[in-house]
Amino acid sequence: MDRFVKGKRKATEVAQSQAGQSKANVVKCRKYDEAYLALGFTVNVVGEEERPMCVLCLKTLAADSMKPTKLRRHIESMHPNYVQKPIEFFKRKLDQYRGQQSRFVKATTATAKAQLASYKIAYRVAQCKKSHTIAEELILPAAIDMVSVMLDEASVAKLKTIPVSNDTISRRIQDIANDIEEQLIEKIRGKRFALQVDEATDSNKDSLLIAYVRFVDFESLNEDLLFCKYIPKRATADELFKIIDSYLTEAGINWEDCLGICTDGAQTMAGKRGGLQALIKRVAPKAQWTHCIIHREALASRPLSPTLNDVLSEVVIAVNYIKTRPLKSRLFSALCEEMGADHTAVLFHSEARWLSRGKVLSRVFELREQIQIFLQEEGMNELASKFGNEQFLMKLAYLSDIFSKFNQLNLQLQGKDKYLPHLADQVSSFIRKLELYGRKLEQGNTESFENLTNFSKTNKLTESTVIPCFLEHISALRGHFQKYFPDNSVQFDWVRDPFTAPAPDDLSSSEEEQLIEMTSDSSMRLKFPSQTLCEFWLGVEREFPLIGQKAVEILLPFATSYLCEGGFSAVASLKTKYRSRLNVEHDLRVAISKLQPRFEQICSEKQAHCSH
Repeated sequence: MDRFVKGKRKATEVAQSQAGQSKANVVKCRKYDEAYLALGFTVNVVGEEERPMCVLCLKTLAADSMKPTKLRRHIESMHPNYVQKPIEFFKRKLDQYRGQQSRFVKATTATAKAQLASYKIAYRVAQCKKSHTIAEELILPAAIDMVSVMLDEASVAKLKTIPVSNDTISRRIQDIANDIEEQLIEKIRGKRFALQVDEATDSNKDSLLIAYVRFVDFESLNEDLLFCKYIPKRATADELFKIIDSYLTEAGINWEDCLGICTDGAQTMAGKRGGLQALIKRVAPKAQWTHCIIHREALASRPLSPTLNDVLSEVVIAVNYIKTRPLKSRLFSALCEEMGADHTAVLFHSEARWLSRGKVLSRVFELREQIQIFLQEEGMNELASKFGNEQFLMKLAYLSDIFSKFNQLNLQLQGKDKYLPHLADQVSSFIRKLELYGRKLEQGNTESFENLTNFSKTNKLTESTVIPCFLEHISALRGHFQKYFPDNSVQFDWVRDPFTAPAPDDLSSSEEEQLIEMTSDSSMRLKFPSQTLCEFWLGVEREFPLIGQKAVEILLPFATSYLCEGGFSAVASLKTKYRSRLNVEHDLRVAISKLQPRFEQICSEKQAHCSH
């Protein structure tokens, strides 16, 4: 009997201890407080979890953001104009939201499949950068026409249930953009990353800040649009840093993981004391600043001697005379057609476009005879005489050739997934070519310049009178390129080919030991030719962490701001008077991002939200 009582008492004690442990393991979740409405937040229940939702942008934050400090940070960073609004203002916003929600629940009759189809149509619209009305005005009517011909009226009736109005497509794109952004932040958080940042003012005089991110994602380096934000005030370094810092802080991304920042050379961005790079380095000591290689190439190739600059100026005057007057442009096109020219128009020159000078000069040299005849007919005899002058045309031929070579280099530097070691090779190769051009010109050999050689042979001219001018320009170019691109390509040799290049001087003893071990590993030697540089070094990092991390820190930072330039071009095509600022930001993310939307998850969350 005593043994039975003792056993029962022991079992009771065990059960009580287990119950205590289970209570201790329960995670305490903050509950919504009505006072949070003064900060602009209501509550949204996802599953059984309460999450704060902003009544201004209707964005639902994570459950751990149910804190006054985090809610206040959201409204200060995302809606600074509404910080001082009274609670009655937010109550009206909440009432409007609930009214819209109830009307939406009553009005919607879309089935799950129709809703999914609606999201996929919205995704296609955003990918093509088209107006939101195209789904209602073109896509759905065209689909109905095809189905009515190929199938039956029952199928047509199903298609008509798909919601594709302008506002619906806009909301769908916003949901998709939020999902893509959530995926991206999950991938970045806690991992090493680098930023590419640029600022520009669009045709509507709005100032935009675009940031791209490159991050370590399993066995590769991925890059994607981080954000596109409007700059509310002046585009100072402090203002730009505040926008970036607020975004990363709200997303839970640590500055300590930032290893690189790439910008142009503007003082706001590149200033060593008060520029954006200086502000970022204060919070991210490991971050290395890179001056965009494409911008440096454009700066190095810009200077011209007075003689060659006069030729370029005369060309611009002739082009502007033809292009800025519609009648002159039509008459010139008719003349080109009569003379059987391959092209019927000249091109405008723009200092802002990287490839402009090369294209303009090549087209003018090609149509030099037509331009001369047209200017004579227009009574522009002085300018027309330039296009009949042999010295002028030889200089024009040289300029068209040398700037075509600049364009070739520029195109090699452009593109996605470009890394510092690769682009350093391209620039180093071009500098060596300049040395070759100079040596050949000194010998009187112009074979490297196609237009100049052909023009001289056709007209039986000698280039000796203009070669000193060309040599002066080539020599100046070499000096400018060496100024903007110090010979640093050698320091990347061990990353490009670790099995043949010597170890760099800045490696520690431990790092150099691992480099020796890695290069002595025959399996690594076999993997190297069959993998990309990023895949190889990320694989090395798992076995040889010190030397692998050193190589990844070189590959991770951006080398150019090309992606930001592409982002601004996309904004220009997206932005119309019918799109709001918020719509442009969402459309841009969906149009550019490499990540695929999780359509099923978006639909299920939408249905749960509507039912609530």
